Amino acid sequence: MLVILGFAMIIVFMTLIMTKRLSPILALIIVPTVFGLFTGAGLGIGEMVMDAIADMSSTAALLLFAIIYFGIMIDVGLFDKLVGFILKVAGHDPVKVVVGTALLTGAVSLDGDGSTTFIVVTAAMLPIYQRLEMSPVVLTCVAGLINGTLNIVPWGGPTARASSALQIDANDIFAPMVPALAAGLLVCFVFAYFLGISERRRLAKNGVAWVDEARSGTSGSKRSDLVGAVARSSSGSNSSSGSGSGAANGGTTSATLADGDSDSLDAGSGNNSGSGSALADTALDPNRATLRPKLFWFNLILTVAVMVMLIADLLPLPYLFMIAMVIALMVNFPNIKAQQEELASHASAIIAVVAMVMAAGVLTGIMSGTGMVDAMAEWLVAVIPSSMGPYMAVITGLLSIPMTFFMSNDAFYFGILPVLAETASHFGISAADMARASITGQPVHMQSPLVPAILLLVSLSGVELGDHHKKVLWRALIVSLVMLAVGVLIGVIAIG
Repeated sequence: MLVILGFAMIIVFMTLIMTKRLSPILALIIVPTVFGLFTGAGLGIGEMVMDAIADMSSTAALLLFAIIYFGIMIDVGLFDKLVGFILKVAGHDPVKVVVGTALLTGAVSLDGDGSTTFIVVTAAMLPIYQRLEMSPVVLTCVAGLINGTLNIVPWGGPTARASSALQIDANDIFAPMVPALAAGLLVCFVFAYFLGISERRRLAKNGVAWVDEARSGTSGSKRSDLVGAVARSSSGSNSSSGSGSGAANGGTTSATLADGDSDSLDAGSGNNSGSGSALADTALDPNRATLRPKLFWFNLILTVAVMVMLIADLLPLPYLFMIAMVIALMVNFPNIKAQQEELASHASAIIAVVAMVMAAGVLTGIMSGTGMVDAMAEWLVAVIPSSMGPYMAVITGLLSIPMTFFMSNDAFYFGILPVLAETASHFGISAADMARASITGQPVHMQSPLVPAILLLVSLSGVELGDHHKKVLWRALIVSLVMLAVGVLIGVIAIG
């Protein structure tokens, strides 16, 4: 009976989320509560849920303070100089432009919000693509690949979900996967380079020369017109979906669990003046009041120090980002009122994160407390041939590729992964190994039409989703398989 109830609960949960009958937060609370009562748990459900929520408190704290920290860094202008540098270095060479797109996407993706990343990248790079008559599909392909690969950072959605679902520390999942992440990013940059080469050849074949504007003496009027048009397009696309979370004032867009699956695709409100700045009304608006250009080097050194300490695992990640956030806030916004306004600008993302993690405690607590996970795992152990048992982590990694494309991260990590992990434990494979394997499918996941951020990317770029998929899916599949293979080779994804 527990097996039937367990699988029925997962099916109902996944169906409600995928058909958008209920939001993930509501489904995480209501569905397991109803099925938990059917198991006869009664009022004992409350204790099960509270125990699970207590175990997830560190994950909630990590997400909360990491999102605030990177939001502050975007607001104060840490990434603005990188954008300017890329535009200066890239010039009119398609190869440099595409590689620059990859670099910019990687830098902005550190905040964990795909919507913000794609708004910034399209606003900064699309005018260049149009100026050079480059294909915007190349932009969406590279941006989607890089953002999907970096989606496994500890404060990103999948790692946080895996951490919550299996009740293990997020850094135990991420830190050992850094070499695999590096390998995945290397493959992404190789793809970006060859996409640039392909664009250069295509343009040459069509008689379009890539010449440095400064050397050719070409007037910048055409570029200004294009930039203004893109800025107005970006503003119009975003205002149609509602009002943002203060991007026009330097705030970032909102996110659900900070993995790019943002249900809010806002870039900010307000009308663009058409002054020629492609970054107006975006998270990198050059006129935003939160800019702190004199503190650039301080913020850069602080961020690099945080990244080094994160990888070295010198402090618990939640505490590390707490300290980093406090330092960043005090130095960049010494006035108490300004501090309050800066925190308020990220309130929507913070609320979404904490609510999602706490709601996940209901599902994981009831599945574990009622014995459904154990019963389902025992059934799977009986069904899976013993010869395949030692490869459960690899199987999970392979399953994560199509499953996270055709279903949401919530459905996979909260509904499927706990069962697979419990099954794998019978073959001596740890929950951490299973969690690491489960995040390798994220490069493919981020291309899913179920991810609103990718719809925003293709919309702002004027690209058909089908054209984007033709160029990106097979490349994303290769990146996922490389990450999985490297994880197995270095021993952080075990074969029992």
